Amino acid sequence: MAQHDDGAGTGRPAGQAQPVSFADKLVGSNAFHDLFEHGMTLVEETAAYLDFEGRDAAKDLPRAAAMAYATESMRLTTRLMQLASWLLLQRAVHEGEMTLEQAAQEKAKVRIHGLSSPSHGPGWDELPPRLRELVEASMVLQDRVQRLDTIFYTGDPKDEPEAASNPVAAHMARLTDAFGS
Repeated sequence: MAQHDDGAGTGRPAGQAQPVSFADKLVGSNAFHDLFEHGMTLVEETAAYLDFEGRDAAKDLPRAAAMAYATESMRLTTRLMQLASWLLLQRAVHEGEMTLEQAAQEKAKVRIHGLSSPSHGPGWDELPPRLRELVEASMVLQDRVQRLDTIFYTGDPKDEPEAASNPVAAHMARLTDAFGS
């Protein structure tokens, strides 16, 4: 079967459907909505904790733990603001408020990789349990966002399950080539 340019430069026969982007479908899914809501709720819970309960708990900490508290609370807020920015960018693309190219340019300003927290550093065990829970929850969120970021922005087909080759379609294409249409 002769390959005809479909106008998109894909080398696919004319009229053959384009593959569905897993990233586009995911951002519009309930799973992404739930992740977005979880991320924004975590931001709100963290802000409330650090402004009230956490501030009171930090006053009673020994020196090493107080330093760890200050460090971890700064890392936590930075991490969450970066993650919230990433989530807001993806939602803006999905809602048509910006193009994927615009989001990619803005995303370059967002740092979602390398925002770690040492969970075994000096004073960690003396931190208030709620702060440790928030740090751990933010790390889980960061891991999920990093995985999605790889899928959305690398364009690597192995990261997009729906773009993987269809073995039946491959066999059908060979049969069509052998016997004609």
